Amino acid sequence: MEDFQKFLNPQTLASLEGIDLQARLVVEGYVAGMHPSPYHGFSVEFAEHREYVPGDDIRHVDWTVWSKTDKLYLKQYDEETNLLLYLLLDTSESMAYSSGANVTKLQYAQFIAAALAYMTLQQQDSVGLATFDEKVVRYIRPAGQPSHLKEVFHLMDKSPPKRKTDMGQVFHDLAERFRKRGVVAVFSDFFDDVPRIVAGLKHFRHRRHEVIVFHILDPAELDFPFRDTTLFKGLEGLPEVLTEPHALRRAYQEEIGAFLDELKRSCRMVDIDYVPLRTDVELDGALSSYLASRATRIR
Repeated sequence: MEDFQKFLNPQTLASLEGIDLQARLVVEGYVAGMHPSPYHGFSVEFAEHREYVPGDDIRHVDWTVWSKTDKLYLKQYDEETNLLLYLLLDTSESMAYSSGANVTKLQYAQFIAAALAYMTLQQQDSVGLATFDEKVVRYIRPAGQPSHLKEVFHLMDKSPPKRKTDMGQVFHDLAERFRKRGVVAVFSDFFDDVPRIVAGLKHFRHRRHEVIVFHILDPAELDFPFRDTTLFKGLEGLPEVLTEPHALRRAYQEEIGAFLDELKRSCRMVDIDYVPLRTDVELDGALSSYLASRATRIR
């Protein structure tokens, strides 16, 4: 029997107790819930008036307006709806990297995605999962049944990192598949062409999705701690390189810094949450801190 509990850390779940994943932007869903919806109904927050027509429920007549204008108008309200969370998990070869005692980037991404899937289903919302490298490998449509968690975990467990990545094309593909508006959470190291990545992310925003970018990197990729002559193994089709690390440390750090700045700046320009994560940082603190700050901004 597959051990799906490996994706759920009790300490992480405990740190998320009492925190809900709410939509910042308007989303669409299937049932009434706690998230702002573009559909009008007769509940929650007042939106506008419309003229009464025979057959309408007179309980929603605004009698104050009638007393002033002698005309019948109904109060319309914005419904709230359930959240659709689309998890996008990068399973390209570079996600297999880890240094020292750290977990791989893919494992770290799986832990975050699993925690978000769990809390989303716990709050009676819906979650789906897509795994990708140079194309969409598998896609499970969003569902809200508790049993759906097992299907999500099964797909995570059967997604070994391999092949190159083509994030721009993948995002364009998925943006066309995601018919209902929701929250798109991407888990990746984003080692690809930034303009192409951003063009794909903009496609999600064009389709009115909210987007969260979880940028997952190993500390060695950021700090470049190598000292002795090192053979760097190329991933995703790149060649091996034997070099003296001290000779290229400064240039490398300038490049990685420029890469991070460009991705962060590009995300913020189109109202995308950018969340940098290191695999040597405890997951419970990093995730709960982001969700708490997000909840504060929504309020």
